[in-house]
Amino acid sequence: MLLESILSASQLPWALLGFSGLLAVALTLAWWRQWRRGRGLGRRLRDAKSALDEMRQRDTLTGLPMRGDFERVLAEWVAKADAEGVGVAVLHLGLDNFRPVNDGYGHRVGDALLCEVAARLTALAGDPLALCRVGGDEFAMVLVGHDSDAARARAQAVAAELGRPFHCEALDLRLSISVGFALYPDHGGRPRLVPHAALAMRSVKLAGGDGVAAYDPTMATDLRGQAELLQDLRRAIERAELRLVYQPKIDATSMQVTAVEALLRWQHPQRGMVSPAVFVPLAERHGLIDALGRWVLTEACRQAADWRTQGLRMRVAVNLSGQQLRHEDFVPWLERELRQHSIPPGRFTVEITESVAMEDTEATREAFERLRRAGLHVSIDDFGTGHSSLASLRQLPAAELKIDRAFVTDLPSDSNAMAIARAIVQMAQSLGLRVVAEGVETEGQRDALVALGCHELQGYLFARPMSAQALSMWVDNDTSAAAVAFRASLFDATVPAALD
Repeated sequence: MLLESILSASQLPWALLGFSGLLAVALTLAWWRQWRRGRGLGRRLRDAKSALDEMRQRDTLTGLPMRGDFERVLAEWVAKADAEGVGVAVLHLGLDNFRPVNDGYGHRVGDALLCEVAARLTALAGDPLALCRVGGDEFAMVLVGHDSDAARARAQAVAAELGRPFHCEALDLRLSISVGFALYPDHGGRPRLVPHAALAMRSVKLAGGDGVAAYDPTMATDLRGQAELLQDLRRAIERAELRLVYQPKIDATSMQVTAVEALLRWQHPQRGMVSPAVFVPLAERHGLIDALGRWVLTEACRQAADWRTQGLRMRVAVNLSGQQLRHEDFVPWLERELRQHSIPPGRFTVEITESVAMEDTEATREAFERLRRAGLHVSIDDFGTGHSSLASLRQLPAAELKIDRAFVTDLPSDSNAMAIARAIVQMAQSLGLRVVAEGVETEGQRDALVALGCHELQGYLFARPMSAQALSMWVDNDTSAAAVAFRASLFDATVPAALD
């Protein structure tokens, strides 16, 4: 059509144009079309490059700005703070125990949860560029015009907001969050703000998570100490620095020893006795808990077999972590250990905290099904601190509940503690479960628990944790401050298994 327009406009007869003229017109037309196509392609390429550059500055999952954009905005606000004489705070936020969500429910639920977290943080940040996803389950937020008190209050508000239930993929999920913050100029120049806030956040996680902390220069030293302790813990097993102590459990009716709980201790060559409250969380965070847990179980089985040859057929209880429980080969491995030491599964107790037992994940359900098939004696530890119900307990292969020491401490003077303990005992009785109370330290606590109907008691009133040798001597001598006697076995009262 363009060719016809040109011919018409020039009013040249077709016959007079000639071959060379037609060729020139055709080449001109081809060039023009190519130029237009190239111009359109160039525009599309520029648009695509612009979109790609924008995507590179955004987290592909949550849509939040990436670290580069965040640092640019932080630099601008620090310059503004210098000009106006106001403070700047950087919050570094880490989700606590996010990995079990990914492992238990799958990455689809985990990704949806991260998107929901990002949406709430965006609403709290106000400016969309004041927030970024640092990586994994960690985020950073910048606040202008905040001093230490204001930054802490804001951090606590963020933690409270993220503590509300999340609704993801038809699931109700709860999280806790660790928050660290650093202030400009108090805690360093702009390049150090994010690293220092991250250091403060990690100090919260080391303390158990679910809290807020301001940066402190000593935190770097603490982290070095934690790193050194971790290296020592990796070598503790091969260096024979670990040992077990055993705390007796007492029958509430006869006041006789019926079982013991194995408790892990670490005798460090330079640091002395290291508390489990220090090194067990460290092992859980850094993937050592499975090795430690298997050492504990092997040693407990060996000791139970050794006591058996002495005629002391006591039930031995061992604590399991959620990480151990989720390993597919854990229960078969434990069954092999029990067979090797000739211990019937029903006479060996595994204690699992209520929070782990109530995890509604596929991995946890499968683990409990394996425990059920193996016939192991299962105790739900720290009971009363979670959100258990009759319906959920009925699905577990538990043989007993262990009342958390927090409810025992205030007995018998606190009516609320009495009401909770009574409710737990009644719940257990309705399900045919035994009840063990830990942390018994006074005669008043003992009498109240016996009156409520507890089956077994454990605590300093009867005996402190002791070595296997000390326990054997204690049993042989039958002398103790609490005049507790020893009874060879009460297995018939706990699990209907015939003694050999």
